[in-house]
Amino acid sequence: MTCLVGYSPFKDDTCALQLACELARSESDAVHALTVVPRGWEATHSVQHDKDFVDWARAAGEASAAEALELLGRHPDVTGSASWITARSVPAAMLGQVDKLGATVLAVGSGVHGPVGRVAVTSKTDRLVHSSQIPVAIAPRGYRPAPGARITRVTVAFRDDDAAWHLIDRVADTCRRTHARLRLVTFTIRRRPMVQAGVSRAEEIVNEELSRDAEAAQREAIEHLVATGFAEYELDSVLAQGATWEDAMDSVPWAAGDLLVIGSSSTHDLATVFLGSSAAKILRASAVPTIVVP
Repeated sequence: MTCLVGYSPFKDDTCALQLACELARSESDAVHALTVVPRGWEATHSVQHDKDFVDWARAAGEASAAEALELLGRHPDVTGSASWITARSVPAAMLGQVDKLGATVLAVGSGVHGPVGRVAVTSKTDRLVHSSQIPVAIAPRGYRPAPGARITRVTVAFRDDDAAWHLIDRVADTCRRTHARLRLVTFTIRRRPMVQAGVSRAEEIVNEELSRDAEAAQREAIEHLVATGFAEYELDSVLAQGATWEDAMDSVPWAAGDLLVIGSSSTHDLATVFLGSSAAKILRASAVPTIVVP
């Protein structure tokens, strides 16, 4: 089992590498850091690639792989390796290495222009997320777990549909292997009520009904997990509410060692990651490492 992490020579941020080591340490897996450098355009007839560009790409790739390997060496309890390739598309290049390296999860970082401490999805990450057939882990910008850190609690975004029930069973298997706690969270957005007479109370009634339904579904899920062998003290649930997705996310108590898991849309037929609108908003509001699962 290998965690394949994208390591860029052009980005001064090692959060993806830090997350990959934390995930690998939790699962007794290995980490492979992959650098993708630009590929030159092939010329027609007998003209070759521009030699200067080829030399630059080789030097950049070799230096980046060596740097990644040195950083991985700071995690002696994780088996690490590194390589570099040339390609015109970073997402396509990473996906092309999945089978070759036997990767079971992809790890990437956040955009450098996003807020520190939040997941910031770039165009490359967005393409990767929507094309991958294996889970994609995204680190918040500037993520720095403590040395030797492991995942100790996995929180599943739970919405009580068939895909979510399948997801909690998958996550439950992982939690059993890693001895991590399991928590269910249902996000609900409470919009500011309208001021017209009678409308505010009607919205409150709808919100209260949604909350009751969510809590009932969570209790059913907890009972299901207990029936599969979990002790009640290993499980938890929370209803996250707020006026915005960020408010709802911040209403949940988070701690070191936490991991959020989001499933794909249940309305999509392809065996790839496809985020519904709510899942995409949860991802972009996340303040903890987040895995998106096909």
